Amino acid sequence: MSTVLNNVSLLPFNTFGIKANAKYFTEFGSTAALIDILKDPQWSNIKKMILGGGSNILLTHDFDGLVLKNSMRGIEITKEDPDYFYVKASAGEQWHDFVLYCLHHQMGGVENLSLIPGSVGASPMQNIGAYGVELCDVFDSLEAIHISSLEQKIFTKAECHFGYRESVFKRSLKDQYIILSVTYRLSKEHVIHNSYGAISEVLRQKHIEKPTIQDISNAVIEIRQSKLPDPKQLGNAGSFFKNPEIEELAFKQFHLLHPAAPFFKTSNGQYKIPAGWLIEQCGWKGKVIGNTGAHKDQALVLVNYGHATGEEIWTLALKIQHSVKEKFDIDIHTEVNIH
Repeated sequence: MSTVLNNVSLLPFNTFGIKANAKYFTEFGSTAALIDILKDPQWSNIKKMILGGGSNILLTHDFDGLVLKNSMRGIEITKEDPDYFYVKASAGEQWHDFVLYCLHHQMGGVENLSLIPGSVGASPMQNIGAYGVELCDVFDSLEAIHISSLEQKIFTKAECHFGYRESVFKRSLKDQYIILSVTYRLSKEHVIHNSYGAISEVLRQKHIEKPTIQDISNAVIEIRQSKLPDPKQLGNAGSFFKNPEIEELAFKQFHLLHPAAPFFKTSNGQYKIPAGWLIEQCGWKGKVIGNTGAHKDQALVLVNYGHATGEEIWTLALKIQHSVKEKFDIDIHTEVNIH
């Protein structure tokens, strides 16, 4: 049975590098170990936080409950058909390690999602996405356990209700389930997604005319490393805000006032404005306030310069939200989970 520790620092478990403590803390490496903890009556009425890679969380205070660190490991090909491999990965696996596994076995679909920090379990919760690809594009199913009833359930793609950086696990089922494993459907005949401007430019510079999935991964890694700070060097949680989507009428009014603004038309007829551009126009890029600020190369990334508290970073985020609303009449929402 997993040991539950008292008053544990969460500093090593969050990429923002925030000092915060958990009243109780335990790690589980199997479903059986997790069930043992959840069945124990002393934890039944105590609030719980599930922790994966800690790369999409901002801790604004100590957690007066039980932190459950998912350390489940394992990757296996469960089946295949003429077109696809079906690969099951335990939720505690690091996402980029899973991407490397897929590349090694020539399984396509996740190469554009290279170097995204965090765990496999977080990938469907957030419907992670980058460079023209979203997790839902390769998702098959996931297995999760209900925290209260201990019922184990398989969720299909439809049942996850994926949206832009959203899923049912961030909405109606928030804090009700713990994801145990995720199964992905990965291609044998690869479809290369290189239309995203930065990728095509990197490939052009390297004189790669017929890129492989490894070429795409290498290009994505190069781009991410060039503009996003390494959390091991500078505390951050990647993109702090989601790109806002606005209706056509609001977009037309916005575009009249800001014709130089970049935008993307979405499949549902809305218009996506890069949050980084909005934040930069408000003067936040590279601005330092106390121990925190917006990164000098990417305004979408809020950083901890060494001694910031979670409250300090959250205060900055609120100021940025307010200034974007005031200047553009557009609401930007956090991608990072605030605790």
